[in-house]
Amino acid sequence: MSREKLVEIKNLKQHFKTGRHSVVKAVDGLTFDIYKGETFGLVGESGCGKSTTGRTIIRLYDATEGEVNFNGVNVHDKKNKADLKQFNREMQMIFQDPYASLNPRMKVEDIIAEGLDIHGLAKTKEARKKRVHDLLETVGLNKEHANRYPHEFSGGQRQRIGIARALAVDPSFIIADEPISALDVSIQAQVVNLLKKLQRENDLTYLFIAHDLSMVKYISDRIGVMYFGKLVELADADDLYKNPMHPYTKSLLSAIPLPDPDYERNRVREEYDPSQHDTSEEPEFCEVGPDHWVLCTTKEFEHYKKEYVSV
Repeated sequence: MSREKLVEIKNLKQHFKTGRHSVVKAVDGLTFDIYKGETFGLVGESGCGKSTTGRTIIRLYDATEGEVNFNGVNVHDKKNKADLKQFNREMQMIFQDPYASLNPRMKVEDIIAEGLDIHGLAKTKEARKKRVHDLLETVGLNKEHANRYPHEFSGGQRQRIGIARALAVDPSFIIADEPISALDVSIQAQVVNLLKKLQRENDLTYLFIAHDLSMVKYISDRIGVMYFGKLVELADADDLYKNPMHPYTKSLLSAIPLPDPDYERNRVREEYDPSQHDTSEEPEFCEVGPDHWVLCTTKEFEHYKKEYVSV
């Protein structure tokens, strides 16, 4: 895997005013990189700011503060239509709800070809139709599906249509915002395997947002754990599972069920208590092991470092 940075997020903040004097800090100072060709998993419970992060990166929201550099250029500095159009072609999004994200009045052919039309990528009607048919086959559907409407498909098939739509403009980076959470468990693995296959074939880079840590580990190279708008831990997927340092990460991992009756019978769920943290100073993101980062104070850093070495 290349270590060339494709996306650099620096002190990203997304705050929403909810009244005259109240502000919700949905994203509060995120800093991390996504390397070309990798899948970066972003996990955390509902309401922690994962989806808001993805939407801010792709500029569905303008950032309150901070930078999102894509191929070395801050995307929030892009102002003219030509630059924004090119950016929208290079970065695409797969949404959580495969039905709400598809226009129910449009046929599948027109949904998938919307990007082709906007960017002028199909010179003739025949080329447009062929590209749509090829994309449908790529995601495991067939060309006869092009003339149907979204309501005629299952949830898994709709998500495949959403993936085909994202692939239509040949992006290099795709944000997958909880793409399997609305699907049956039996379908989830099919969609994730499809994403992995497409990544290999098309040299794609993913930001994979989810709350299911077990599925995130399966698809991700590195994982960042979010809690109330902040990254609390970041590490290689295997390292994070073997050596979780932050109490919140341990809590998430302890909630993962395993197909082992004896283990499940004795499994102890770790509850996360934020009040147990050292409050003598503002926590910072520190490297406690090789490429293993934890949000902590100086006192906590010493503890985590010893714990990491002992493990």
